[in-house]
Amino acid sequence: MDFIDKIRELAGRIPNQVGHIQTEEATKNALVLPFITALGYNVFDPTEVVPEFTADVGTKKREKVDYAVLKDGMPIILFECKWCGSDLEKEHASQLYRYFSVTDGRFGVLTNGIIYRFYSDLEKQNKMDDKPFFEFNMLDIDELLVEELKRFTKSSFNLESILTTASELKYTREIKKIIEEQTKDPSDEFVKFFASQVYSGRMTQPVREQFAQITKKALKQFINDKISERLKYALAEERIISEGEMIKDGPVEQDAEEKQPSDKIITTEEEYEGYYIVKTVLRDFIDAKRVTMRDVKSYCNVLLDNNNRKPICRLYFNGLQKYLGLFDEQKNEKTVPINAVDDIYKYENKLKSIVKYYDGTYPI
Repeated sequence: MDFIDKIRELAGRIPNQVGHIQTEEATKNALVLPFITALGYNVFDPTEVVPEFTADVGTKKREKVDYAVLKDGMPIILFECKWCGSDLEKEHASQLYRYFSVTDGRFGVLTNGIIYRFYSDLEKQNKMDDKPFFEFNMLDIDELLVEELKRFTKSSFNLESILTTASELKYTREIKKIIEEQTKDPSDEFVKFFASQVYSGRMTQPVREQFAQITKKALKQFINDKISERLKYALAEERIISEGEMIKDGPVEQDAEEKQPSDKIITTEEEYEGYYIVKTVLRDFIDAKRVTMRDVKSYCNVLLDNNNRKPICRLYFNGLQKYLGLFDEQKNEKTVPINAVDDIYKYENKLKSIVKYYDGTYPI
């Protein structure tokens, strides 16, 4: 079972469980321990997970934090748990804060079993930040955040790698929060910034009040337009799929879309990332320069020798669900859903096989 499936399975149980969970201890047993297990740690192995982890903190002796996840005998993640009905906005990660300075752990998690807030010491070493750099809500699963959460699994845990992205996650989260607040109630500074770009008159109080409403309305319209644009594209994609025009299992042919002017086509960062992953996978046995990309409106072609008759794969990344198109020796295309661009690595052997077939060195 993939990691995201484990998380979804746990999340699916929560609505039926929370009504029966009345204590912090029950929250730990029903929600938090299964979450730690999903991360790949054995909660029954005291060399991996220690409940009631104890360390001396200044004048406070024998104080305990709920769980410590260990690696090579040293704590790497500390968990402080609250009852699932608790509002984490009103809770304080006080124990985590105190433990941070006296353990080697660089990550602390405050949780009520539903929301998991991850803290580190990004601003001042050995002193836990006041604000989390990452938050994961089990009842509002975002697939992109699942990929970030995956970094904390036993098989993927790498301290330097997580710390490298932690700052970006933290400040991105804070900026998004500010944007959300400004959308609801724009500040004077925010209103003044936009007004100064479009209005050359004197900024009197009535004008400021007028632009406050205009700015608020413009932000909401902008967001709604982007959502509508995305939905429109997704619906169009579903129609194309149902009609067999885009994602199909059958011989590949040159679509009319491939003849469209290139100025109507936008290659996304994810398509570039997918293309470079394919190049990386294949560079062991062919010149990477032979792997080329040709983007069209509905998908991105990855070709051998820039030859449309030698498709290596197709990247369908424009919709809400990503697909990877793979080919056999008859050039029949088989599309498979993928959750993230990195999933392309799972099909390394298939990509190598089709290239070897084109070169006449390997029957599929």
